[in-house]
Amino acid sequence: MTGCYAQPALTAHDGRVQVITTTGILQDLVRQVGGDRVNVSSLVPDGADPHSYEPSLRDVRDVVYADVAFSNYLLLEEHAVIKALDANLRDGVPNISLAEGAVKYAAEIIPLVENVSLDTIWLGMRVRGTGAAHGATRASDVLLSATAVAGPGTMVAYLTEAFGNPSFYVNSADGFDPADGYRDDTALLPPDAHTHMSWAFTEPGSYRLTMRAQLAVTPQDRPVPMGEQTFTFAVGVDPHSVPGMSGATVLNSGHADLTVDMDAGQLYLFADPHGGGETNQEVHDPARTVIEVPNKALLEVPGDRRFRFLGRSGTQVYQLPQAVLGKHVHGEIDPHLWQNVRNAISYVELIRDTLIEIDPAGAAAYRSNATGYIAELERLDGFVRETIARIPQSRRHLVTTHDAFGYLGAAYGVQISGFVTPNPATEPSLADRRRLTETVRNLDIPAVFLEPNLAARSSTLTEVAREEGLQICAIYGDAFDDDVTSYVEMMRFNAESLRTCLTGPKREKTR
Repeated sequence: MTGCYAQPALTAHDGRVQVITTTGILQDLVRQVGGDRVNVSSLVPDGADPHSYEPSLRDVRDVVYADVAFSNYLLLEEHAVIKALDANLRDGVPNISLAEGAVKYAAEIIPLVENVSLDTIWLGMRVRGTGAAHGATRASDVLLSATAVAGPGTMVAYLTEAFGNPSFYVNSADGFDPADGYRDDTALLPPDAHTHMSWAFTEPGSYRLTMRAQLAVTPQDRPVPMGEQTFTFAVGVDPHSVPGMSGATVLNSGHADLTVDMDAGQLYLFADPHGGGETNQEVHDPARTVIEVPNKALLEVPGDRRFRFLGRSGTQVYQLPQAVLGKHVHGEIDPHLWQNVRNAISYVELIRDTLIEIDPAGAAAYRSNATGYIAELERLDGFVRETIARIPQSRRHLVTTHDAFGYLGAAYGVQISGFVTPNPATEPSLADRRRLTETVRNLDIPAVFLEPNLAARSSTLTEVAREEGLQICAIYGDAFDDDVTSYVEMMRFNAESLRTCLTGPKREKTR
């Protein structure tokens, strides 16, 4: 219910500067700088997840009245939020991407590093290139459509939403309909993004998935073709013996994506097979590559009726796991810059200068407000640093389910020791639980951390934590709630929660 309260509405009948932001954190920063001269509303309400929030008609109405817009971007927000912002701002209204613009104010950015420790390959979808030659913007869409599947059973590619509901990208059980543009078997991605998903197969054997890609620069333009390819899967069979694929490269570990290159107009496989980052990234021709789905990927369909599309409860299916819970579309740079308070100061400086540009009469007030708030943030930075420094170094391990704390770790000396959570669509395997249990035992930490608005995604983590006698503590990443209502409160809470929970004794196991 926290995310359902009415946001302050923007209006044309208010003498103040009307400001729209994408998140409550940005809304708070703007309020601190703008003071009484601004009326500011957030598209994503407190308690909601900016990664998956779908804007309402009322949200769009606020955008229309805005004199300036602030988003975080770097693909933090759900693409629908960015599209609502970009499509409905009046001509000439400044539209500021803070995470990108703050770099000019000395903000530090870090890559989004993913854990590739699963026993099978992570397989997702990705968009590369800018598409500038076609006029693409951040509000454009890339359509990646399945047009055919050949194989011995049904193939399903789906994404598990925040509360465990499946969202389908490919489902061969009901065929493929060219009459509607393969609408029911199409993934929609923003430029420069990639997403994780689950891939399930009902029978062993070789599968061939044909996909085509298109770039929709705007909803009104005819889509630009971006190529077509067939991808080969070896499901529960020897990947080196797939008919017609002698000598093919086999992808069976790390992270790979079915990739649309907007600049080359091509579809291919883009892989980081060993998790080594940019130095190990490889491009593979689908015609000479086999994606392995090994026998260890054989899992039982859970009893939850939402997953009957995989078969009856207890039926075995082969599945490459989604790996990251919830809708997880992101780019190469970690967008959660504000978890380092020094970066939040850069945001404030960019907000200050933007407000001065559109409201010169308020320049003195904006400078004064920003100066006072930056001084408060500098004290906050010192508090966070000193508080975390009181945690013994051997205990400074953050285990959570959301990759939102890389900047906190880098700035304040916390080791991000998070694990890859098993897909909630399946019962966690013994290997999944063993890996997690070994992680928390080897680190000898007393607590794990959950974001209040994402706790529903974290059943496996909470179950293992209770079995191991670990505290389950709160930490805030993307959103406020009724208890934490400002950026300063959030960062102070996080520092104190880390210190209190990580310096405490381990509890006795419950079994």
